[in-house]
Amino acid sequence: MSELAQRTCVPCKGGVPPLKGEELKNLASLVRGWKVIQDHHIEKSYDFSDFVSALEFVKAIGAIAEEQGHHPDILLRWGKVTVTIWTHKIDGLTESDFILAAKIDEIPRPQLRQ
Repeated sequence: MSELAQRTCVPCKGGVPPLKGEELKNLASLVRGWKVIQDHHIEKSYDFSDFVSALEFVKAIGAIAEEQGHHPDILLRWGKVTVTIWTHKIDGLTESDFILAAKIDEIPRPQLRQ
């Protein structure tokens, strides 16, 4: 389990600036495959061999999101799940966004059929 995945999301009450520069770059380097989009949000897609596996992954994300009190946007398609995360309260990125990303990456997924 990654160091970030072991941490807990901290609710944002607003009034703090979104991450920028080196701090954003450093956190982004800790979550593989997540793309930082316009310094505003992070996004990653996961591939699955069928709809049911993708749906089960979405359910697992939902459980983590509820536990952490931090809710991503999730797009479910046949064989693919795309997750987008940012802190709505400040309309940008916080450390909690990267913590949630790391927790999502820890969810077990079935091997894809080749």
